[in-house]
Amino acid sequence: MGRALGHYLRSFTGFGRDARLFLLTTLVFGAALSLYWIDFNLYLEAIGIDRTTIGWLMAASQLAGVVVALPASALSNRIGRRSVMAAGMALVAVALFAFLPGQLALLFVGVAALGAGSQMVYVVQVPYIAEHTEPGQRNEYFATWSAMGNVTALVAALLGGAIATELAARFGLSSAAAPYQILLTGVAILGVISLGTVYLLASDRPAANSTRPSQPGRFGIGVSDPGLFVRLLIPGFITSLGAGQLIPFLNVFVQGKFGLDLAAVNAVFAVTSLGTTLTILAQPALARRFGRIGSIVLVQSSSIPFLLVLGFSPVLWTVVVAMTVRNSLMNAGSPIFDAFAMDRVSAAERATLSAAMTLLWALGWTIAPIYYGQLQARLGFTAGYAVDFVTIIALYTVSTWLLWHWFRGTDHSAAGDAPLTVPIPIEAPTVLEHA
Repeated sequence: MGRALGHYLRSFTGFGRDARLFLLTTLVFGAALSLYWIDFNLYLEAIGIDRTTIGWLMAASQLAGVVVALPASALSNRIGRRSVMAAGMALVAVALFAFLPGQLALLFVGVAALGAGSQMVYVVQVPYIAEHTEPGQRNEYFATWSAMGNVTALVAALLGGAIATELAARFGLSSAAAPYQILLTGVAILGVISLGTVYLLASDRPAANSTRPSQPGRFGIGVSDPGLFVRLLIPGFITSLGAGQLIPFLNVFVQGKFGLDLAAVNAVFAVTSLGTTLTILAQPALARRFGRIGSIVLVQSSSIPFLLVLGFSPVLWTVVVAMTVRNSLMNAGSPIFDAFAMDRVSAAERATLSAAMTLLWALGWTIAPIYYGQLQARLGFTAGYAVDFVTIIALYTVSTWLLWHWFRGTDHSAAGDAPLTVPIPIEAPTVLEHA
């Protein structure tokens, strides 16, 4: 571990100025989004929103992301990635303040703004990194970036839940929603701060005579091999249909099954973030040993048995362990995939590929919460989640099998450095959530 840490520190000093600053400027935004994912559904339940409506709110958020993904991709080629990120962060900050009154109409407006804004950021982050790092740095850079995001989530979860609970008690706020309202106020402030930090980055607006390739086709979008894009995106879309039933509602599941309070729920998710961080840092070494495709298929398939424990064990500590291991394994391949995907496409197609991945991811997360809400309404908490987990296991198994079936013969480099044929979609590409 010491040797690996030294390797990452040496890599960090070798990154360019904007690459290093990008790691720092995304910390605040990551803290805000991680707290939103951990606590927002619990806040909705605390103010009396039923689970069917919560499912529709989550679907509305993801649908907004679907709508803006490709336009944001095309726009970033014209005005620069930084400007699109800034606009997305502004939308997120507005959304977070809209949640505080607890009115249903404002909640729908807020989740739509947050879905659109966060998607604008996600779509351009990976192309921005690819344009500010050297090919030989990208495995370590993406792993470092993802690991820092998970450390941020860990610290934010521990401090946010504890501070909000303490402040609610100190000020005599006895309502069930009070700690969540305090927490969301802090998250909204973080959203405003993140908008300022993005301007630490140098402007990347293309000059009038810029050589950055423009994307042909309708809406400024085009790809050289549409058939390849389709095959690359199908496994990721299948995974998103499963993850969209699981990730946004894990907090509700854990709290409802074991009766945990806000601080305890946040502590559980902090533990899972730590496990994911350690696994992500180890993933470049796995890629060098087994190849990028082999390492991603290995960790993704290994995560599936832990879903059984997570979904059906009656003992809290086994559920926490299963959630930690499952999240760690399923998300460990994300930085390797991001680096690999950006290496495999032309500069003109980077934002398109990123947008297509996030668009289909958001589409899956638009469909899945509606399915989740219907299960909860018709079957109730226990039976609804039982069917949920069976569905998720089936979808993850199909997705993993497709990755192996289609791409097992394309990885001819154990080091993961030679040109490969295709990128590998995984559970949560470039999403800090990731839960």
